[in-house]
Amino acid sequence: MEGITFEQAIELLTANAKEISIAEEVSLLKSLGNIAAQDYFATFDNPPFDRSPLDGYALKSSDTPGKFKVIGEECAGDFFSGEIKSGEALRIMTGAAMPNGSDCVIRQEDVKVDGENIFVPYALKHHENYCFAGEDIKAGSLLVAKDTKLTAAHVAVLASQGINSVKVYRKPVVAIASTGDELIQPGEKISAGKIYNSNLYLIASRLLELGFEPKILYNLPDDADACADKIFTLRDEIDLLITTGGVSVGKKDIMHDVVKKIGEKIFWRVLMKPGAPVIGWTFGKFLGVALSGNPFAAYATFELLVRPVLAKISRRADILYSRGRGILANDFPKKSLGRRFIRARFDGEKIFLPSRHESGSLYSAVDCNCLVDIPAGSDKLKAGAEVEIILL
Repeated sequence: MEGITFEQAIELLTANAKEISIAEEVSLLKSLGNIAAQDYFATFDNPPFDRSPLDGYALKSSDTPGKFKVIGEECAGDFFSGEIKSGEALRIMTGAAMPNGSDCVIRQEDVKVDGENIFVPYALKHHENYCFAGEDIKAGSLLVAKDTKLTAAHVAVLASQGINSVKVYRKPVVAIASTGDELIQPGEKISAGKIYNSNLYLIASRLLELGFEPKILYNLPDDADACADKIFTLRDEIDLLITTGGVSVGKKDIMHDVVKKIGEKIFWRVLMKPGAPVIGWTFGKFLGVALSGNPFAAYATFELLVRPVLAKISRRADILYSRGRGILANDFPKKSLGRRFIRARFDGEKIFLPSRHESGSLYSAVDCNCLVDIPAGSDKLKAGAEVEIILL
């Protein structure tokens, strides 16, 4: 049956995915993991004054070695308003401002104390043990560029400039649901013909791992009209709808009719295995991606097709997967007439394949950290062959 290529599917999905453009102001502590909606520049030097990097005595280097009279003490947060004159020293703590007239600091453990005097046994250089204002950040420096994902370090730098709120793009609202009357939720009593819904928990968990808070709809009605009505109510609430099941050609594969009733189909079927019967569609401002109900097919197509969409709408390039190459540690005994992606574990050099590769087999994905990208028309793969992988 005809379909589009894997690359075409990604191109069409990302072309129809809308980048979040609405910004909101959040408190600094709530900004972690968000995307900055504007540039932030330093308004003053940091540190804002010359300071001591250690506990010791501030004095004039030109007087060393020699005897000094201690004229006071300054801790971090204090300010000594006097001036250090020749033969004088100020006891100073780490982080305290360097007093006027001094140009170096000697470690307190290196001096000999005699009442109100100290003896410095060796010569110090000009600006030895001395931190300058702006040594870390100069006024006017770019602290955070627009579209940067805020890390703990970014938050700390902004805090060092006294910034207590940040303008960020709102996070996308990603809804997930499954179709299928056979599905029940974990915790419910199972009966003949029913299975537990693992797909919903797989996709929800991956979204959480990637930094999203999914809107979980659980099971959609296994009826096209009722399902369409339910999705219609979400038209102004979400940015992306990910569903599993209902995409093939069976009696209960309702997503085709759902899309006809309320949306517009972008494509159906991708020339890949597993997960070929993917539907890409739009409705109003949101994008829909309907994945296969087979557990590993849902997993693989989420990683391969949905992650690029998430990267675009959230403005987060870090979500995109990367490619690499490795050596097969064992055989793959099947020919690949079409494009195939098989689960595997990559240890940095070798690629280990599990014994089972069926779309409905989920357990073998537990240790999977990559997908082997096998081109269409490939023969059986032998151990020792170099192959391309997509790192998850």
